[in-house]
Amino acid sequence: MNGNNFRMSARRCATAAAATVLAAGPVTLAGAGSAHATGGQEGHASASVLRTGLDVSLLNKTVTVPLAVSLNEVEAPQSAQQTALTARLDGVDGGRPFSVIRADVAKTDAAVSADKAEGMVQLAHTRIHVPGLPLLSLIEVDQVTSKATCEAGESPVASSNVLGSVRVLGKRVTLTAGGTTDVRVPGVGEVRLDLSKRETTSRTAAATALELKVSVNPLKLNVAEVEGTVTLAKATCESPTAPEKEAAPPADQGGDDKPQGGDVKPQSADVKPQAAPEKKTVDLAETGGSSLTPYLAAGSAVLLAAGGGALAVARRRRG
Repeated sequence: MNGNNFRMSARRCATAAAATVLAAGPVTLAGAGSAHATGGQEGHASASVLRTGLDVSLLNKTVTVPLAVSLNEVEAPQSAQQTALTARLDGVDGGRPFSVIRADVAKTDAAVSADKAEGMVQLAHTRIHVPGLPLLSLIEVDQVTSKATCEAGESPVASSNVLGSVRVLGKRVTLTAGGTTDVRVPGVGEVRLDLSKRETTSRTAAATALELKVSVNPLKLNVAEVEGTVTLAKATCESPTAPEKEAAPPADQGGDDKPQGGDVKPQSADVKPQAAPEKKTVDLAETGGSSLTPYLAAGSAVLLAAGGGALAVARRRRG
């Protein structure tokens, strides 16, 4: 390989390499700005048939024992379903367990997915008892439902219903939606009911079918007084958040749009190197001379020499 061919091959390689870098540059930048997920937050849901927060005072002792239980409560995504409907309380009815709630249907469900969390409670023909009242129900209801739904990006929804007849301490009552109802039974006690309580925020919801504030003095089964709260059919949820995506740079729309700012326009890899300029015989006419100049110069020299000789002869003749 001679020097000219080597220099030509080197020029071709350098040109092709430069074209390849220019073409690949925009693709590399586009990949660096791609959107990626930053991770979302998991939702949560819960549902419970009954929750009690009661203080039970005993007749033969100057003590108060708590009755704080959550019955038939489920949570998602953590816990499995529970179906306990009875409780045992020391010092009450000889220590035997008693049924806090009896229901023909007691169903709770809590579920969480990537975009939704939901808790639900359904009860039918339900009776609730407290220590010291073995035969008289604290409350009886025909049908109770509560539901809380939280979807990602949507407003949470809470709903609850108490349908059919309601009896409190054996007395039939009419409940006021969204308000409170007071029931007093002489020699037994009193109960205040809050019906269908619903609360929502931007990401959470809670629905409670019935909340009872209890104060009874049964004076049976070694029980002097029962005070506290009973919550029936409560469902809650917290909406999951979808993974956030970082904003990607605006993509080139193509077409006739011109690149903005200093965007590098890809160059074709088929860039042909320009041939080396051929050596050109410079025509001296372009700079005031030509190819006849040597002959004219020689002729001029002859004439100049002849003129000089004639001048010398003439001077000699004069002399």
